[in-house]
Amino acid sequence: MLAKPRPLDRIVDVEAGIAAEAAGLDALYGHLKPLEIIERSAREFFHGEIAAVSSFGADSAVLLHMTAKIDRTLPVIFLDTGKHFEETLGYRDALVADFGLTDIRVITPEEAALERIDPTGNLNETDTDACCDVRKVEPLARGVEPFRAWFTGRKRFQATTRAALPVFEAVGSRIRINPLAHWTTADQANYMRAHALRENPLVAYGYLSIGCFPCTQPVQPGEDARSGRWAGHAKTECGIHLSGLEKSLTDASL
Repeated sequence: MLAKPRPLDRIVDVEAGIAAEAAGLDALYGHLKPLEIIERSAREFFHGEIAAVSSFGADSAVLLHMTAKIDRTLPVIFLDTGKHFEETLGYRDALVADFGLTDIRVITPEEAALERIDPTGNLNETDTDACCDVRKVEPLARGVEPFRAWFTGRKRFQATTRAALPVFEAVGSRIRINPLAHWTTADQANYMRAHALRENPLVAYGYLSIGCFPCTQPVQPGEDARSGRWAGHAKTECGIHLSGLEKSLTDASL
């Protein structure tokens, strides 16, 4: 008599299938223009089961503008870490009004987890990875859990760690879509100008990648756009785009 598959075995099988699906989508559609990728993903591939994730940071307006052109009711997930610049929160509200977005889902860290892990609110000073885990990775896992896929605004030019970024990629049993992956800084600037999009006010002060205020600095001339994040640390990503998110999603499903 055959043994019943264990829960972990089923997860491995599902994730293998999703990885193949993402690779297939990337091969067939990864070359399309961003607006086409958003439209086909939202209306065909993942209709009713897709969201956008936005930091409302330096480059966020383009993806949100395109998303609104396709479907203003598409859910937009925003992580309110409790450590954002006031300018970011104001920019979020302004873009929502500009584009007529109707389903903004603000996800926050779990209070019990903050009390246990970061009771003083200063964890970023001693352990940036743990701070990002509790304020970003775990909350985002909760935010995207109801969906099969989500959009991000990541681009290859933003950092060397993103140089090989695919348009469609698997994250556990879900698919992350980066419609702007192959765009250049010129593409970004041209679109912003052509559509007269509002810019995050912090950009004027040299903040080219904007995260939480304790861990974000202006970018120096000649450095990549993300060099102002966790300056002085080897850290280059908060974890929501790395394996930590996949683990959080898997743990939640067990």
